[in-house]
Amino acid sequence: MSYHVPIADIRFTLKELASLDDILALPGYAEVSADLVDAVLRENARFVEEAVAPLNRTGDRQPAAWRDGAVATPPGYAAAYRTYAEGGWQGLLHPPAWGGQGLPKVVAAIANENINAACLAFSLCPLLTDGVIEALLTVGSEALRNTYVPNLVSGKWTGTMNLTEPQAGSDLAQIATRAVPQPDGSYRLAGQKIFITYGEHDMAENIVHLVLARTPDAPRGVKGISLFVVPKYLPDADGRPGVRNDVWCASLEHKLGIHGSPTAVLMYGAGKGDVGEGAVGHLVGEENHGLEYMFIMMNAARYAVGQQGVALAERATQQAVAYARERVQGRAVEGSSGPVTIAHHPDVQRMLLTMRALTEGGRSLSYATAAALDMANHHPDAGTRDRNRAFYEFMVPVVKGFCTESAVEVASLGVQVHGGMGYIEETGAAQHYRDARILPIYEGTTAIQANDLIGRKLLRDGGATARRIQQEIRATLDALQAAQARADDRNAPALALLHANLAQAMQAQQQALEFMARTAMGNVRAVFAGSVPFLMLTGILVAGWQMGRTAIACERLLSEGDATGTEWSAEFLRNKVATAFFYGAHILPRAAALSSAVQAGVVVETCARYSDIA
Repeated sequence: MSYHVPIADIRFTLKELASLDDILALPGYAEVSADLVDAVLRENARFVEEAVAPLNRTGDRQPAAWRDGAVATPPGYAAAYRTYAEGGWQGLLHPPAWGGQGLPKVVAAIANENINAACLAFSLCPLLTDGVIEALLTVGSEALRNTYVPNLVSGKWTGTMNLTEPQAGSDLAQIATRAVPQPDGSYRLAGQKIFITYGEHDMAENIVHLVLARTPDAPRGVKGISLFVVPKYLPDADGRPGVRNDVWCASLEHKLGIHGSPTAVLMYGAGKGDVGEGAVGHLVGEENHGLEYMFIMMNAARYAVGQQGVALAERATQQAVAYARERVQGRAVEGSSGPVTIAHHPDVQRMLLTMRALTEGGRSLSYATAAALDMANHHPDAGTRDRNRAFYEFMVPVVKGFCTESAVEVASLGVQVHGGMGYIEETGAAQHYRDARILPIYEGTTAIQANDLIGRKLLRDGGATARRIQQEIRATLDALQAAQARADDRNAPALALLHANLAQAMQAQQQALEFMARTAMGNVRAVFAGSVPFLMLTGILVAGWQMGRTAIACERLLSEGDATGTEWSAEFLRNKVATAFFYGAHILPRAAALSSAVQAGVVVETCARYSDIA
């Protein structure tokens, strides 16, 4: 099935929820107009629909292939990547001084969502390149920035992130790759890295690896990890790819999904290049600060993977809705003259509305988070910058965890909507489910995101950021009450239910926060036993807050002469209201159960202690 960018929903969310006008008024965006943003989004939609979306099935059926250390990407990938690079899409977010376009984070995030929805496996290459650019601009030396950043921003070269080793998955303290200093200031690296996305491919003229490794005298554990830039080809005196470095692709992983994306096993220092034994690399920043630096790239990647969840959910939802509108099966439960399409059956409607609600809730949550980073980076008031940065950092693990877990649920529902045909590969519904399953795993599992949310965010600031979010939710609750008072008899009950369930969800989060505050000092295991339920609770609440804002905005626009003179049709606005109401009725009630699970942490910890699972 073809994919169409949901441009109306994107533009509504960007303007009404992510406050585009406020962002464009910030210092640094004087030359970025709303018309320019609109033109970028429409051209991006055209590009991904025409050039990238057709690759989704191709890559699944004709995956990347390895032969003698070289990797051939699926048919069409290399040509599409050239078009992507020539269009300047890699530089959308990055500074003009380095060849980028300097657009707001929230605008670049939308473009990334769209390319991910078009073809998740293809999009992973530019996603990681963005992270390498950000890391080098933040902590790289002037020489490293000048050598690598312009080529990465232009798309001539691509980037990767090399953390994982066979014995060191999430536990990076066990990293064993060695980096030996050389007289000329370079280092020679030796070791094996696994699960390296686009670690080898044929789409660009060079690949720039950011590699975690240890120097000979490094302290043990995570405090002894350093970060190195190791290119596939060493740049020559003119900055062009020169001799082949000692980096070798030993094999590709055979995966459940994202078949088009080559996931490489890389050998450093195997004597396979033209530089002698040991891959030539250069230190990024200072020795023994590698994990700190890599987190710059990881945070960018974690947010981006959360957006992958939104993107894949959108693609799965579009396909399920189209199928349900065409598939004729059974009579209506209230009686009908003949068979009807399955879109008329109540439970199919429930599934489709759940898919749409989770997708649009995740989109609004992720855009609000990106907009906060724009405010944190550009607002002239220091206090406003600090509050927005705290919100962004608090929300990154939520975006990553909630949106990716939701994508798995949405893709699974998509299979269910198709019935038996969903289990057949030819329909494509199964591919969405297979592709979605990696999202809660890579760039840190949901549990790692939840531990970060509790350990580095909640407990560190005593819940201050969570309380500030609750204050903003209270303002939305007041606005919902006012909208209810103005609403007609058809919408008033649904607004009342949305208000009541959003208030209850906020109370559920507050009860979970109080439990964690009083339990953390005496039984920290009991707190972390409920970390994932708390993350999902927070995601449901914050997305529900955004859906409440959606309902308010739509009711306001509809009251202005049935949307006459607005950018959106009355039909579109009524659809948005319906999705928000459904979220309030069917998704927000999950918060209470999740809060109960958090508060049962002591019981869970006791059960784990006496069971035989460990």
